[in-house]
Amino acid sequence: MELLILVISAMLVKNILLAQYLGNCPFCGVSNRMDTALGMGMAVIFVLTLSSACTWVVQRYMLDPFGLGYLQTLVFILVIAALVQLVEMFLKKSAPLLYQALGIYLPLITTNCAVLGVAIICIRRDYDFVHTIVFSLASAAGFSLALVLMAGIRRRISVSPVPRALQGTAITLITAGLMALAFFGFAGVDASLTALK
Repeated sequence: MELLILVISAMLVKNILLAQYLGNCPFCGVSNRMDTALGMGMAVIFVLTLSSACTWVVQRYMLDPFGLGYLQTLVFILVIAALVQLVEMFLKKSAPLLYQALGIYLPLITTNCAVLGVAIICIRRDYDFVHTIVFSLASAAGFSLALVLMAGIRRRISVSPVPRALQGTAITLITAGLMALAFFGFAGVDASLTALK
């Protein structure tokens, strides 16, 4: 039951993108088309989950025992950068069209604050390894869900009459705010599940 609450909370209630607003750059940049949104979502799921697992191990078995906690951010960024390079090489070989469609946004996962943010949140909340994997996977799935939903909405907006002053980034950010309000409605589900616990 505790893991179910963690999943619902990370995906819907405290969505890393809509509630904590981490990862805005790929959210606005890649959500123009559904195929690039799905590709970015899959890449973020892989990188975020794997990087959280690796950074948890690094924190527990390297930084904490030797009193090197002050190097946390630097080490975490290096781990994330290495994993993104792995994903980039894999996509370049196995899915060149997706690699080209993602363009500059794939290397931007390295500096995506959502990936680093989830890794740090897991350490700060003192999650064990299983909770770290579940939380990071659910957070990444929530990120991907928001990305795909935004791609669908932006496709619809592209054929709708939008006032000239609101076209482009303005309507995207307004839509993101409305999506955040909609996701905030899931707070009741989280509260109910916590009460049952």
